[in-house]
Amino acid sequence: MNATQRNITVVGAGAIGGLIAARLARAGNEANLGVNVSVLARGAHLEAIRRDGLTILDDPEKDTRYTARVNATDNAAELGAQDIVFVCLKGQALVQAAASLAPLVGPRTHIVSAMNGVPWWFLADFGGAHAEGDDRHLESVDPGGAVTAALPPAQASGCVVHLSSSIAGPGAIRKGKGNLLIVGAGSPRTEARASEACALLAQAGFDVQATGQIQHEIWAKLWGNMTMNPISALTRSSADVILDDALTAGLVRAIMAEARTIGEALGIGLAMSIEERNAITRKLGAFKTSMLQDVEAGRTLEVEALLGAPYELAQRAGVAVPSLGMLYGLARQLDANLEAARRAGSPAATR
Repeated sequence: MNATQRNITVVGAGAIGGLIAARLARAGNEANLGVNVSVLARGAHLEAIRRDGLTILDDPEKDTRYTARVNATDNAAELGAQDIVFVCLKGQALVQAAASLAPLVGPRTHIVSAMNGVPWWFLADFGGAHAEGDDRHLESVDPGGAVTAALPPAQASGCVVHLSSSIAGPGAIRKGKGNLLIVGAGSPRTEARASEACALLAQAGFDVQATGQIQHEIWAKLWGNMTMNPISALTRSSADVILDDALTAGLVRAIMAEARTIGEALGIGLAMSIEERNAITRKLGAFKTSMLQDVEAGRTLEVEALLGAPYELAQRAGVAVPSLGMLYGLARQLDANLEAARRAGSPAATR
């Protein structure tokens, strides 16, 4: 793997992106992996990375840590075209940043999205009769084609993240439980590049599983968090409370049933039952979802990737989704109201 130097940029050096960047950089130094790692970051986080490097608190039980040095900037034009670009932004942030990322992408750049929900490239070579011809654009996550213009779907692969991580402070990431990344090509055109990404991530210390059906893996993960995240944001309840209430648990089951039908229309089968999937969520206990944390911090919400895109796919496939539509509408209004409060400088943005 070290015969050729590869320039790699991680867009969004947050909880997941920062961990990926630091591990790749560490492997580059310790295992002669042949990578030059850069990150795009902002604010105090960027300044700390520039000054001190990326510090990873890698084992919560043993309190082990290491620091990796990476190139850090907030300007993609300073880096130029890369061999691999890992996109680790939330969907709404990607839409806002898309145009600024264009300098990172050349004709041979491999784009790997490590994001929650449905990515902009989901239908690039997928969807059967519901994505015929050129009708593969998802307006909900790619408004006006802005993301596609900067990050061509034909060059994309996906990475489904099954691990927890959090920002411990500027320039510092705390690794939580889990270590699995599932990686697969978005289309046959990126199969070889996806295999390369798998090998790099495995050498960087992740448990990596290659898949030839990355859209199926994306949908399987979405199936669990498309309900818990927005319902918790609306109710300010932890996941256990949502599942312990007969009415909210009923809404969860109804939306999951609709999502199963959407998936089947697209050729995606889900191996678990709804009860089995919710049993996994119960094992996590009284945890706050990421969307609830965003509400409490006054941040924008990940509505479109988790709800808007599935709703759009349902409309495309002719699947009736009244419960999903109701939750999507409520979450969209919550996000709009939080945005209005932020602009007005109101403390209501965090209530």
